[in-house]
Amino acid sequence: MNNITLIAVGALKNKALQTLAADYEKRIAPYARFKLIETSASPFGKNDKNRSKRQENEVIEKVVHKLPKADIFLLAEKGNVFDSPSFASFLNEYDGRDLVLVIGGALGWEEEFRKRYKCISLSTLTFPHELARVVLLEQIYRGLLINAGKDYHY
Repeated sequence: MNNITLIAVGALKNKALQTLAADYEKRIAPYARFKLIETSASPFGKNDKNRSKRQENEVIEKVVHKLPKADIFLLAEKGNVFDSPSFASFLNEYDGRDLVLVIGGALGWEEEFRKRYKCISLSTLTFPHELARVVLLEQIYRGLLINAGKDYHY
């Protein structure tokens, strides 16, 4: 069984996205041990975006240091892009192992922080970080069902 942790900067504020995310988390439960860790988002203005990114990255760094046996992947625009069957194969590689997927805040990653970790991408398109969480949860669910031989992906 997969052990998947999702670390996300900021809580979902949009009620519709909260509902969708909760639904996918329930759907994932029979197929994987899933854990969500939300870290706080740093407020920012025009002149302090770099400070905000740095603060968010530092908080994430503290969380991932508590998971020394896990393989960590940041979601990033320049990461490895999968189609759904390939993402299912990727998940299958981590069956029985600890996989951590990290979604950054609205400003993304500091370049130096991003370079320290392997990166995957949901798409060559850019999504708001709240929507990216729901898309990722759906793809995790889809991948787990593909691996279980269930009818969901056609």
